[in-house]
Amino acid sequence: MENTMTAQSRFTVDELRTEPATISVERAAKYLGVSRAYAYEMAREGRLSTLSVGPRRVRVITAALLRDLSAEA
Repeated sequence: MENTMTAQSRFTVDELRTEPATISVERAAKYLGVSRAYAYEMAREGRLSTLSVGPRRVRVITAALLRDLSAEA
């Protein structure tokens, strides 16, 4: 049950506002409430706004994630 999270591990939009300009795909997955694998799939498909940092590293743009999450509410 990768999508099930305890109350302690849930992240809020207010917490997302305090994050740096980019965050890891893993951290974005926690904000989205999805598995790490699914978040990487979303990034590959262009459903997450990302920034490539080097040949193998991908970061999620925090402002875009915040905008996307706010639009869902």
